[in-house]
Amino acid sequence: MKTGNKRSLSSKLWLERQLNDPYVARAKREGLRSRAAFKLTEIDDKYRVLRPGARVVDLGAAPGGWSQVAAKRVGPKGRVVAIDLLDIDPLEGVEFVQMDFTDDDAPERLKAMLDGPADIVLSDMAANTTGHRRTDHLKIVGLVEMAAEFARQVLAPGGAFLAKVFQGGTEGALLSALKRDFAIVRHVKPAASRSDSAELYLLATGFRGDAPPADG
Repeated sequence: MKTGNKRSLSSKLWLERQLNDPYVARAKREGLRSRAAFKLTEIDDKYRVLRPGARVVDLGAAPGGWSQVAAKRVGPKGRVVAIDLLDIDPLEGVEFVQMDFTDDDAPERLKAMLDGPADIVLSDMAANTTGHRRTDHLKIVGLVEMAAEFARQVLAPGGAFLAKVFQGGTEGALLSALKRDFAIVRHVKPAASRSDSAELYLLATGFRGDAPPADG
């Protein structure tokens, strides 16, 4: 019974935040799928990773807010492929595939859909929570690690990886691996991310790719 009451209270608090959230209202006015669109917009305004003509993969894309922003910014010469286990309504400039990105054949399927390697892999995914803080944090980190491994398999040299993480103490191995494979790795917290949220984003740029063979 206690659990049910907790859920009811958390649902009420979530609804209250949504109703009072200026980003939610703005997203509705501008025809955007989610308030999360503003997070990507802010990050890209500062770091310029979504260049015209770029090939983009959006992992866990539903309901499509990030894909909308990506399609607009890469333009008609770019490509955006959105992936999710859930179906999403069609979006202009976005090719959607309902699949599990952890499937063995997923990287090759995605590169085929893009007609080549990706320039950026996006992930605004969050693991389902249990309410146990440490367990939830480990699940979140595990999901980001899988997304990072996918990115390594599909990115072109010089490419970028942007993923949602949460503040906590167990992502040291993830950061070390990203710093090995990318030129720059930084934490980013856009203004559109609620101030009371532990949510952060990892932005890794300058993917090193496979090292070229030594001469001779």
